[in-house]
Amino acid sequence: MNDLARWLLNLPPQASSLARRIDYLHYFVIGISIVGATVVFGAILGFTIRYHTSRRPSVTPRVTGNIRIEAGVIVSILGLFIGIWIVGFHDYIQLETPPKDCVEVYVTAKQWMWKFAYATGQASAGVLFVPEDRPVKLIMTSRDVIHSFFVPAFRVKQDVVPGRYTLAWFKAVELGTFPIRCAEYCGVGHSRMLGDVVVLPPQKFEEWLRNPEGPIAAELPTPPNGVRPTFDQAQRSTLAQEGERVAADKGCLRCHSLDGTKFLAPTWAGLWGSEVTMQDGSVVRAGAAYLTQSMMDPKAKVVKGFTPIMPSYRGQLTPPEVGAIIELIKSLSLRSKRVAHPNPPPVQPGGLE
Repeated sequence: MNDLARWLLNLPPQASSLARRIDYLHYFVIGISIVGATVVFGAILGFTIRYHTSRRPSVTPRVTGNIRIEAGVIVSILGLFIGIWIVGFHDYIQLETPPKDCVEVYVTAKQWMWKFAYATGQASAGVLFVPEDRPVKLIMTSRDVIHSFFVPAFRVKQDVVPGRYTLAWFKAVELGTFPIRCAEYCGVGHSRMLGDVVVLPPQKFEEWLRNPEGPIAAELPTPPNGVRPTFDQAQRSTLAQEGERVAADKGCLRCHSLDGTKFLAPTWAGLWGSEVTMQDGSVVRAGAAYLTQSMMDPKAKVVKGFTPIMPSYRGQLTPPEVGAIIELIKSLSLRSKRVAHPNPPPVQPGGLE
């Protein structure tokens, strides 16, 4: 039945863990709409035939309503609407809440291509490599205008906005190559902003991580845009190592320490995922949203006990550099859980905010 409905609606394969559930809701909404439209059309046709002037030339007598029937119809429609909303909201929460064991990939959109960077240092353009049956979290930003990352087979679509990070996640359940589209008009080359998600068996994915330019990449079919995946030849360090280099070049390490030492600004050791108290008494969880805001608008939220001396890095840090620094802070937290943290006590590291 599912295959028949998908064929009738011309839907792509259900290649992610949530695709089938989303399609079932789709089927239900379309089915209810068809039934409702058929009932309304039938009623119109029936009344047209029954009360046509050629059959009843006299004036139609006054019609009195049935309050119970009318109330029952209203309650049924309202209950149906609330039921669809509850199911849809549950699916939305699942789509917006990545699992904790995700493979994290930083995605940068630009006119007119997709670039992908992994925490272990690999980077590619045009092709996203992911393992089968393992959740993948995409941390996305744009270098120019608003784009929208859309994989029809996964039922995943998320706007990618310049100057901020948005999240999307999926778990691919089928091996193969699935197209990536941009679902937001972004300029004259919008239709050429194509890419592919390549789902590999876990062991082959690990092999690709060890050798991104090896035989696995060479065996891939030509992407729909005709461009073979390219790899950053110079990038051989992890994103965390790149983040440390950027932090040193931009002067961040003059005020922030990496080993828990209290200096001119809060230490980055143990910061990721912790709860930080601000000067106004509010508490903020140190995720990607807070850290990015701290770089771009440091005076918006000042940590209690520290002087607001940090300048804004808006326009000085590119989105990949911001992502690298965030990855550095995250790695410090994972490596130094036992280091005494001079800021408020950390909680267990979690997902991005």
